[in-house]
Amino acid sequence: MRRSHASESYTHYNQNTVEDENEHLVDDLETKITALKSLTIDIGHEVRSQNQMLREMDDDFDSTSGFLSTTMGRVLKLARAGHNRYILYLLLFSCFVFFVIYLIMKFK
Repeated sequence: MRRSHASESYTHYNQNTVEDENEHLVDDLETKITALKSLTIDIGHEVRSQNQMLREMDDDFDSTSGFLSTTMGRVLKLARAGHNRYILYLLLFSCFVFFVIYLIMKFK
């Protein structure tokens, strides 16, 4: 009789210990789930802002591409016109600017 009472007490103690451990694990799991939910929400906000920034950059690149293609068309038109004098002036001006920069760098 004594043995059965002791084994019942041990079984009851074991069940309480297991239940307490399960409650502790559930609390830890809830904490981790809350942290993951918060992290996921933050990632979602960051992704939305990054997508917005990428759309704006794409629009800027499109407008710049149009501007460059227009400018290149004008340069090609100028080159085909046969005004080699303008190209010579451009080269002389570029050489002058580089020479001035060289002098500034040398004497500083």
